[in-house]
Amino acid sequence: MDIKNKLIIEKPLIHCITNHITINDCANVVLAIGGKPIMAENKREVSDITTSAKALAVNLGNISDNRMISMMISGEVAYKNNIPSIIDIVGVNCSNLRLKFALEFINKCKPNVIKGNMSEIKAVLGLVTNSKGVDVNDEDNTTEKTINNNINIVKNLSNKTNSIVVATGEIDLISNGNETYVIENGCIELSMITGTGCMLNALIATCISSGFVLEGAILGTLIMGISGELSNKAKGTASFKVDLLDNISTINDKDIIEKSKIRVVE
Repeated sequence: MDIKNKLIIEKPLIHCITNHITINDCANVVLAIGGKPIMAENKREVSDITTSAKALAVNLGNISDNRMISMMISGEVAYKNNIPSIIDIVGVNCSNLRLKFALEFINKCKPNVIKGNMSEIKAVLGLVTNSKGVDVNDEDNTTEKTINNNINIVKNLSNKTNSIVVATGEIDLISNGNETYVIENGCIELSMITGTGCMLNALIATCISSGFVLEGAILGTLIMGISGELSNKAKGTASFKVDLLDNISTINDKDIIEKSKIRVVE
């Protein structure tokens, strides 16, 4: 049984502790591929919620004291109970608070997947980056010129953390420390609306609830990139966002197989 059909049949509960800017988008993308979202963040209940979930997604896009406490509680529960988890390390390159928290979360909760752009990935490794805000620095972005160096960086982080690393950008890199998958699907419009990175985090969380972590990370990334390509004829950004959710919810195996631009580098 393939992962996407498994999700539709099993309707897994996905616990998302994400930022309030994109919480509705993240809930809808989980629903779009067959999951059931719950967006609990009260520190007094998140342990129970995570225990009953099939995957956990945490996101540092708009953190608060309560949300950080809740993320750590949920992350430790997920680790203890072998519940697949992903952390989106948003903004760790521009905030010492986020960086310290991300490092602590990775150390204590050992997430199955670490997701971020290349500037964020480099920051977690203690490498120099000149990025500002939550966007990737042009010098860090994965291009044909930088791809070999960036592959080594994501492999390094994967080996250090024993996590699957998803580095997003013009070219997406997904590594398990041995093999790195290079995905060239997507479109510029994905960077022109708020929330597509957060949506991808929730999408991957839903896919890894299957128990197939590497495959789930790859599938989630492909679904987002291909759905973006299928939506890029929209009139404007609002129409694009609607089309994107439509295409995520209707994409089929044939679309994924025929439109995937993926290769593996050892």
